[in-house]
Amino acid sequence: MTKSIYKELVAASSRPMVLSILAGGDQYGYEIIKQVKRLSGGDLEWSPGMLYPLLHRLERDGLVAGYWELTDEGRQRKYYRLTARGQRQMSTDRERWRAVHEALEISWRGGGVSTG
Repeated sequence: MTKSIYKELVAASSRPMVLSILAGGDQYGYEIIKQVKRLSGGDLEWSPGMLYPLLHRLERDGLVAGYWELTDEGRQRKYYRLTARGQRQMSTDRERWRAVHEALEISWRGGGVSTG
């Protein structure tokens, strides 16, 4: 059975997901796509058309830096690395996502505050 994740959640989580993946080391686009799928247990399947505009935006914002490397086959491949600014943004994103997650968990357990 395929689980469906709403586009809004995917869009909202894409930056922290990519920054977190790159915190583990430099990667190229297809590796990032495979990592997202692996981390989500197959629930998230990103396409190149979704990832590359995001990577370009993150690069423009100074959160990641891209560089080209020659593969064993003689082709150029663009790798991305997390910048110091990206590291700081990832920490901020982590705090915000944890706060949202904790609030949702409390709400789902019926711990919502009554207004009276």
